[in-house]
Amino acid sequence: MGFETDEASSSTLKIPGEDVPFLGQNQQLSSPSKTSANIFMFLVGAGVLGLPYTFKKTGWLMGPLLIISIATLSYYCMMLLVYSRRKLESQFEGAKISSFGDLGFAMCGPIGRLVVDVMIVLSQACFSVGYMIFIGNTLVYLFNSSVTEANPRILGFSPKSVYIWSCFPFQLGLNSVPTLTLLAPLSIFAEIVDLGALGVVMVEDVLIYLKNRPSLEMFGGFSVFFYGLGVAVFAFEGMGLVLPLESETRDKNKFGKILGLSVAFVAILYGAFGALGYFAFGEETKDIITTNFRQGSVSSLVQLGLCINLFLAFPLMMNPVYEVMERRFCEGRYCLWLRWLMVLTVCFVSLTVPNFADFMSLVGSSVSVVLGFVLPAFFHLIVFKDELGWYSLALDAAFIVMGTTFAVYGTSSSLAKIFSEMA
Repeated sequence: MGFETDEASSSTLKIPGEDVPFLGQNQQLSSPSKTSANIFMFLVGAGVLGLPYTFKKTGWLMGPLLIISIATLSYYCMMLLVYSRRKLESQFEGAKISSFGDLGFAMCGPIGRLVVDVMIVLSQACFSVGYMIFIGNTLVYLFNSSVTEANPRILGFSPKSVYIWSCFPFQLGLNSVPTLTLLAPLSIFAEIVDLGALGVVMVEDVLIYLKNRPSLEMFGGFSVFFYGLGVAVFAFEGMGLVLPLESETRDKNKFGKILGLSVAFVAILYGAFGALGYFAFGEETKDIITTNFRQGSVSSLVQLGLCINLFLAFPLMMNPVYEVMERRFCEGRYCLWLRWLMVLTVCFVSLTVPNFADFMSLVGSSVSVVLGFVLPAFFHLIVFKDELGWYSLALDAAFIVMGTTFAVYGTSSSLAKIFSEMA
């Protein structure tokens, strides 16, 4: 493991490049309400809007079952990370493991940190790309779908690119905020907006279903199982933020309960939102559910509300990326230009992704599975190997084997689907 000792103390865990902690030496600690708001924000993102389309593929019963299963497994693996970190910090005096990358180093040295860092950057950046895709597509639908031209332009550019680049300067300001605690007020505001918008969408779904009653499928078949599983994993992926949020929590003994209640609430919200969206539109369900609604005052306000939510959540999703990049290239110091460069890169990539739901499935099937299930179980197995009974050992091993298998098969399945639609 990546432990080093010095003469002064043979039980000190050295984390290289972490002399400046993730959130600063004099970091502010979050109250339970702020912690809950940040957890809600990193769990509820753009992925929720692709769930009705996913339920169309998987069926209205298989979809919620996948959501509940992944929510339960995700919470279990999130707590594995927390337990592993606490165990190491209790064993080694002065140890400070502030991030997933720190834990990777403690387990496997520089290689472990590198693997975790690469996956954190890829996964969190991809979530942020998904946010920008949704914002761009939604604004195009609201303001340009009624244009009679086949390819409308704004000042010679596509509407989607104009809207995404319009967000860019404002995101530069938001992403300049150095700590998660300072972002908590925005998270609370965005949470209120998000819940209100999702609630209105679900009410509209019920009214449309009662009027149209489209034909529905209960199970979509085994061929779409891995597709749905990938989207569900994407929707609950937030491993990169678990340890930073727990380190910021004022009462760490309550973190597990706060996290569990938040995950349960989000699972219920996801299941209801996905099922009702599919019930309302049946086989006509689109990859972003809000584009199914007729343009009107209520529908437009809901979609704008969801855009505001994701706009404000963008810096929260990017925070683990900044932690990795600043540690590797700026010796752990806050670096404004590096943050701005990452925002620029995400905006560029968001203009090249064709289908939102397929993108979610690909990301969820690849890096999200490894981060969300394989690595937490692997680290937990190493830390507690001398204390685990046969049942816990078998459970950790099952997560590692099944997660790796799904990552390989799910990634190939998602890529095949994307290429078949492009052909």
